[in-house]
Amino acid sequence: MSQTDTVSRILDAAEILFAERGFTETSLRTITSTAGVNLAAVNYHFGSKKELIQAVFERFLTPFTQALAVELDRRVATGEPLTVEDLLSSIYQVAIGSLVKRGRDPQRFMRLLGLAYTQYQGHLRRFIVSRYGDSYRRFAGLLAQALPGLDPVTFYWRLYFMLGATIFTLSSFDAIEAILREDFGAESSLQETLERLVPAASAMLKVNG
Repeated sequence: MSQTDTVSRILDAAEILFAERGFTETSLRTITSTAGVNLAAVNYHFGSKKELIQAVFERFLTPFTQALAVELDRRVATGEPLTVEDLLSSIYQVAIGSLVKRGRDPQRFMRLLGLAYTQYQGHLRRFIVSRYGDSYRRFAGLLAQALPGLDPVTFYWRLYFMLGATIFTLSSFDAIEAILREDFGAESSLQETLERLVPAASAMLKVNG
């Protein structure tokens, strides 16, 4: 087995197990057993469990932020003022869509992102801020410009309300879609759900009061 194969197997196993069980509940031994490698391989390639967690997020966040940057550049280049809907469409349709194109599961990404908040991982927050902070600040800055007159604290809360709704919807997509099918006899693809999410999230950010 090549080193590249070993790293991929470890990351694949860690990604699935972390999303299913959480970070604290998943041991390195469980990951190595699932990946079919020994514990020394994790220590050699990643150094620690914290660095393995960071590497799992990097596989999602790098293509996500790269696709978002390209889309924001395209929209800004038009010279037209960006609306809240424009920006949310960029992050939902393009950035999340980029994960699908690269074979990464958006639902799993959202589960992991939710766990990053509910199972506080200080090292992970520092890693994300250090590596992807510029991308976040650019998007949040453009969003704030599209919401003139909104004070910073209210903007902060609405941004995280929107993020919470996004994480819940996409991380639970299979279950929500199953309920939709059972109760209404209707179906919705991930793409259709993202399209519905744009106006709902936009309204959450723009509501008066």
